[in-house]
Amino acid sequence: MSPERKIPERRGRKARRPRDTLAQAACELVLGRGLRNVTVEEIAEAADVDRRTFSRYFASKEAAALDSLRGDGDRINAALRARPADEPPLLAYRRAVLDWLGDPAAEPWHLRPRIFDLLVVAEEEPTLYAAFHHIRVDAQEDSVVIVAARLGADPRRDIRPAVTVAAGAGALLAAQAAWVRGGRPDALPDLVTEAFDALTADLLEGPYAAPERPATADAGTTTGATPIAGTTSTTSTTEAVAEGTEATS
Repeated sequence: MSPERKIPERRGRKARRPRDTLAQAACELVLGRGLRNVTVEEIAEAADVDRRTFSRYFASKEAAALDSLRGDGDRINAALRARPADEPPLLAYRRAVLDWLGDPAAEPWHLRPRIFDLLVVAEEEPTLYAAFHHIRVDAQEDSVVIVAARLGADPRRDIRPAVTVAAGAGALLAAQAAWVRGGRPDALPDLVTEAFDALTADLLEGPYAAPERPATADAGTTTGATPIAGTTSTTSTTEAVAEGTEATS
């Protein structure tokens, strides 16, 4: 690597340090004391910066607490860009998500300490959940552009890229909600597979059998979300449907 390239990279890492420190402080304080018991000033103090520095990076304490999730959309989109060009778009999105979940170096949610706890809090705090929604929307907008490029389409005039991303992101969101409410931090990859498998004609044409779901720690309380249907066969029904749709389009 040339010396000229090293200098900007060092500057970039240095510039990220206050943001990362603030995000970590916000996350720890929110998890330790609850969102409503934490102020921006306390986050800034914990990160050893002033309020002005906080405002340079974040618009709210919610945005700071969830900042570590923002990079996950970028990782999924990077995996989506890397999928083979001849892969049907929804199948490519599914496999991009699974590539992210299966890569320890990408630090997916189920392998990252405290992300499960943070999303549990987000389910209970409307303003935190709203901030999470904004992060998802930003990532999905980039996904639409990527899918449009794969289809050779203009996303302003062609609805297919937005529909593809809405379907794939919806499956991921449903899996995430079931993961948080189910109380099993290691279950996310299986739930994502179930959610994408549920994107079949069965949902449009008639009843389907929901998979058996392991009991939670508190057997007397129903803590899981409504089961996400689908199969977990070796060849996914979603992949078959996606491939068949592409062949006939």
